[in-house]
Amino acid sequence: MIDYGIGNLFSVQRALEHCGANVLLTCDPELIKAAPRVLLPGVGAFADGMAELRQRGLDVVVRDVALMGTPLLGICLGMQLLLDESEEFGVTAGLGLIPGRVRAIPPITTSGVAQKIPHIGWSELLPATNDTSWHGTPLADLGVGAAMYFVHSFMAQPAHTSHRIADCLYGGHRVSAVIGRDNVLGCQFHPEKSGELGLNVLRRFLS
Repeated sequence: MIDYGIGNLFSVQRALEHCGANVLLTCDPELIKAAPRVLLPGVGAFADGMAELRQRGLDVVVRDVALMGTPLLGICLGMQLLLDESEEFGVTAGLGLIPGRVRAIPPITTSGVAQKIPHIGWSELLPATNDTSWHGTPLADLGVGAAMYFVHSFMAQPAHTSHRIADCLYGGHRVSAVIGRDNVLGCQFHPEKSGELGLNVLRRFLS
């Protein structure tokens, strides 16, 4: 698990260990590239996250991990950093591993009513495409409607629908909940805070 000074590192670490993982929390590039699986956690602002990665040279390391074919999972901010750029507090370039942009969650519902931002709480997962099986993804053990815990003000919008695995609804708006491209995956929700169903997502990633 990549330690770049931002994120709920220890709660994620405990959840992974509960799932049977041998977790190494590190910022050492060689140890990260040698790992059989890599997790990029994160909470907070996009620009701060990218600044911390760049300061440590870890932006290059994460791209190398992706190119090597190593399974890579980003959680919350870690998921958003996988995209090309974010509009949060001005435009900031991301890791560019999944084409797309991070935009603010609309403050108005689809029915025209003001809604609270950030989106905090439990939301049900919905298929992002016509494929409802989620076969071959960390959601494979879950049924449609499984509820996960979210805390975020911005949402990832992949450029290609094929990179959207699952969505949720907030104020009637579709929000990317899980995205993926080849060996690179991202969860907007917090699996470590989502009970047994969230742990199932981590177990699938580990396996």
